[in-house]
Amino acid sequence: MPNQQQAQPTPPPAGGQWYPPEWPDRIRALADGSLVPVEPKRAATVMLLRDTPAGPTVHMLRRRASMAFAGGAYAYPGGGVDPRDEEHQVGWAGPSRAEWAERLGTDTRTAQAIVCGAVRETFEEAGVLLAGVSEDTVVGDTTGDDWEADREALVARELSFAEFLDRRGLRLRSDLLGAWARWITPEFEQRRYDTWFFVAALPEGQRTRNASTEADRTVWIRPADAAAGYDKGELLMMPPTISTLRSLEPYGSAADALAAAGEKDLAPVLARASTEDGELVLSWPGHDEFTKRVSLGPADPPSDRPADSPADRPTDRPGSIG
Repeated sequence: MPNQQQAQPTPPPAGGQWYPPEWPDRIRALADGSLVPVEPKRAATVMLLRDTPAGPTVHMLRRRASMAFAGGAYAYPGGGVDPRDEEHQVGWAGPSRAEWAERLGTDTRTAQAIVCGAVRETFEEAGVLLAGVSEDTVVGDTTGDDWEADREALVARELSFAEFLDRRGLRLRSDLLGAWARWITPEFEQRRYDTWFFVAALPEGQRTRNASTEADRTVWIRPADAAAGYDKGELLMMPPTISTLRSLEPYGSAADALAAAGEKDLAPVLARASTEDGELVLSWPGHDEFTKRVSLGPADPPSDRPADSPADRPTDRPGSIG
């Protein structure tokens, strides 16, 4: 772990962008070949929308400030894909697995796992379940003790998502999701995720709650208001979060956003790092607002400290992926 007194200071953020202080050292290590990128794990996160008279709001959670990785940052419900979601056929409604595979750019098994991951994580972290007993129904209130027991079993991976759906006679409603974006954690990060972002509308009769052990609060907020809070430096976020928030602003309802999802570009966004005139330049292609320039002082040794990321739990959930 680098000496924290000697490490290069974190540059002032553009708005409320979270920027890990160890990135410059790790980028230098990647450039000189002493750091080998790890393979990103698949993940899914969901922008859950709810209509109000003032326009749609999105459900966000704030990571606990005590967490070293993105502590205090706002994110959406999400996490890593469970490999069992590839292996077992689940009750399914909506576009076929083959259609989802074409949309996500994967094979059918992977597509099922990603869509399952999105629905499962939304239930685990927000208590909202996009499933029903038939192809045109959705479950109602999911706040009872029996639902909570199943949710906790899913979080602990004592229960697979397929087993959960079978036990309750439910079908996953894949038609209630829209694929929105795809971001891959930079190559110099210790924990990397290939994350698909989805949009969904809060089903009638259900309500969200803070079911995540990693969050200290949840909010429903208009995307424009959240983006304004970021711009003022009041709300801390990682690039994928603020980028997807801004992309939601034009839509007047949750239905409008879902209808637009099919046209969204799912080409993965991956950060690039370079050195120019004694500065480290970090950029996300197509997203100029996130470009960072850091003066390269004397190099500290790369950190061997595992990032206290949202993946630190056994469930390996990434939350919002940078």
